Amino acid sequence: MIKESASKNDVAIIAIGRSSGELDDRKIEADFKLTQEELNLIDNVSSIFHAQGKKVIVVLNNGGAIEVTSWKDKVDAILMAWLPGQEAGNSVADILSGKENPSGKLSMTFPIKYEDVSSADNFQGLPADKPTEVMYKEGVYVGYRYFNTFNVKPAYEFGYGLSYTTFEYSDMRISDKVFDNELYVSVNVKNTGKVAGKEVVQLYLSSPTNVIDKPAKELKAFAKTRLLKPGEEQTITLRLTLRDLASFNQGKSAWVADKGSYQIEVAASALDTKQKGSFMLPETKIAEKVNNVLNNKSSFVDLKP
Repeated sequence: MIKESASKNDVAIIAIGRSSGELDDRKIEADFKLTQEELNLIDNVSSIFHAQGKKVIVVLNNGGAIEVTSWKDKVDAILMAWLPGQEAGNSVADILSGKENPSGKLSMTFPIKYEDVSSADNFQGLPADKPTEVMYKEGVYVGYRYFNTFNVKPAYEFGYGLSYTTFEYSDMRISDKVFDNELYVSVNVKNTGKVAGKEVVQLYLSSPTNVIDKPAKELKAFAKTRLLKPGEEQTITLRLTLRDLASFNQGKSAWVADKGSYQIEVAASALDTKQKGSFMLPETKIAEKVNNVLNNKSSFVDLKP
């Protein structure tokens, strides 16, 4: 059947789906990992279509990250469709046919293996056969914050996404070198490819670590360009407030912006930095004070770099 299909079609499209809902946690086998039947399908289709010089595309119709490292190099493209609902057919067809240029970016990290996730050691809790207690030991190191801080290589990083065109970032400007109440970061984005497209510009901030542990960097703002024609350029401006600078200091029961030097990265993803800059906060400021009403009854140590 696959050989017959390859003789009649220019490209193979393999759909891999996962259900999604509430009240039930995902499993590693046959959920995060593909089933053996799915892996065999990718192997067989890829080998037969590639033997005839034809392409293979995998469309992922699911609501979360899955293991892709063991098979992604066997196919020519992967489209993460998420769970698009009743318009799935139209939207996927528009992107694969080139009618629409994709501009979405990943909202989560795709790990190489499940053990690379910061919560892998403590989730789903103890006892293993029927968990009754879970200790969330990963602290602030969740998602890309963990991968970037601990230098764990992902399969696809947070904020990653391809387009049918390319973009160039240039001339980043920071409204002030000393932070007062707000600050603006601007950058020029130019379509350097051959088709019209949109780009998502991401601003990551690295904060001084004077008192508490903090991730290597955190996403603080993002914006998408308008549809840029080939050669067209747009200036994107992103705003930072005092709350964007602040981290929660448990000892002070407050969101605190520590004094010092803050590093800015304007990027296309959590690992694809395009422009860098910095500014100073001359004195520590409290962005928000809260009440300490939910004291932890158990003693444990959060994950540290």
